[in-house]
Amino acid sequence: MAFSQLLQDWEKRSAENADLLPTSISVHESDQIKLQALSEMYQLPANEIAAHLLSVALETLEAEMPYIPGPKVIRVEEGSEVYEDAGPMPRYLEAQRRLRDASKK
Repeated sequence: MAFSQLLQDWEKRSAENADLLPTSISVHESDQIKLQALSEMYQLPANEIAAHLLSVALETLEAEMPYIPGPKVIRVEEGSEVYEDAGPMPRYLEAQRRLRDASKK
């Protein structure tokens, strides 16, 4: 591996991990073994792998949250009415906003 590639890999990894925060969670023993196996395979810390897996899982969960049309029309796009989302996403986004604001204080 050339130094330029190594530096590029470090930059990418540094950017991906720039906002990692230490946390403590409980996992099933079988999942811990899987994390350790991935850690050995890729020569990366298990907590880093867990953080990336959690990030991807949350993105996937967010993408799959159902949109449930509410009773209120919020806009019209190309002649079609768009209704407010009465599903879980607005509550989820509001909780995120509230927690983000609280962490800045």
